[in-house]
Amino acid sequence: MSAVMRATRKTFSALSVRNFRLYFIGQGISVSGTWMQAVAQSWLILDLTGSGLMLGITVALQFLPMLLAGPWGGLVVDRSNKRTVLFVTQASGGLLALTLGVLTLVGRPHVSTILVLAFGLGMVNLFDNPARQAFVQEMVGRELLPNAVSLNSVLMNAGRVIGPSIAGILIATSGIAASFFVNAASYVAVIGALAMMRSSELTPIRTARRSKGQLRAGFRYAFGEEKIRDVLIAIGIVGIFAFNFTTVLPLLVRYSFHQSAGAYGVLMGAMGIGAVIGGLTVAHRSRPTFAMLTGLCFAFGVLLVGVALAPTMLVAMVLLVPMGAVSIAFVSTSNATLQLLSREEMRGRVMALFAIGFLGSTPIGSPLMGAIASATTPRVSLLVGAIATMGASIPLFLATRRHAAGDRALVAAAA
Repeated sequence: MSAVMRATRKTFSALSVRNFRLYFIGQGISVSGTWMQAVAQSWLILDLTGSGLMLGITVALQFLPMLLAGPWGGLVVDRSNKRTVLFVTQASGGLLALTLGVLTLVGRPHVSTILVLAFGLGMVNLFDNPARQAFVQEMVGRELLPNAVSLNSVLMNAGRVIGPSIAGILIATSGIAASFFVNAASYVAVIGALAMMRSSELTPIRTARRSKGQLRAGFRYAFGEEKIRDVLIAIGIVGIFAFNFTTVLPLLVRYSFHQSAGAYGVLMGAMGIGAVIGGLTVAHRSRPTFAMLTGLCFAFGVLLVGVALAPTMLVAMVLLVPMGAVSIAFVSTSNATLQLLSREEMRGRVMALFAIGFLGSTPIGSPLMGAIASATTPRVSLLVGAIATMGASIPLFLATRRHAAGDRALVAAAA
């Protein structure tokens, strides 16, 4: 067998599992629709209000439930059948997208209606996100978990290449509502994949039995384990200040580069290409370490500085490719590290805290970055995120030596 074939098999090893392969295909279709809706919704809010702050609030509402009740959502997932939870959340997400599409088609929807639907999607994600994270091991087992997590990250970010590009075309040719309808239809692919899975080939992880104090127990466990705590703090800082691209990039395109929705789709697509490259690199390595986390975090901050100072749209697009690569490599490595370190019956709660840091922090970060962009410029907002991200790498660097033994344990667990 040639070296190329061996490398390819290693990079895509989790796809040898039928259930994960079905899930991968279904999610691939659905994620593209999700990014189409993200682009369309951002542009719709800008058309209705012209306000960066209002755009930030809209994005934030999609993650507010996760911020306020993320551990509770994780606890529900820890107690439940993960596949059943995903059936419910995927159907609910499709109905919300369909509703927004109908309202946009029949007339200009009121901003308050869009805010309510954004909050509704946040309620869906409260349960969907930890369920999806915890369900990965049930499909592929512990040995292939790091590889599956990385491939899943590739999938989620490949949607950034396809979704925004299609959304830009649809908005220009068919109107904003078309993107919402396509997203609603894409949820059928995930539901179909879940239905086609062979239950006998799933390996359910341990569930938590009902008892008092389980939320407190989850917090004590996550923040009592030093290695888990360090990763959660880093992802929280980066989540608040850096991962607000659906708020800051539309403002950068409109007010710094004076371009249209199509240009926004191009930038998101460039970042998505980089994210795919980064995810595949991590999938091939499949050995998360704290040293790797530190380097990725710092590199992410440096590239954010480059995008913030980019003199032209072309330079920003070029820089977004490597930035997308290191950002998703950082997230994938953090995700796999937490899943390998956490106990199965605590997995939902730990991954809910990860989701709070990565996504649930958006209700804080998105309005904050939108307000900074409105008060100054989108470039300043990006620079603030860059400084915070580079700062987050400092405690990770200091923790690298403390966790040298933890790195060896992670490599052993992944092997």
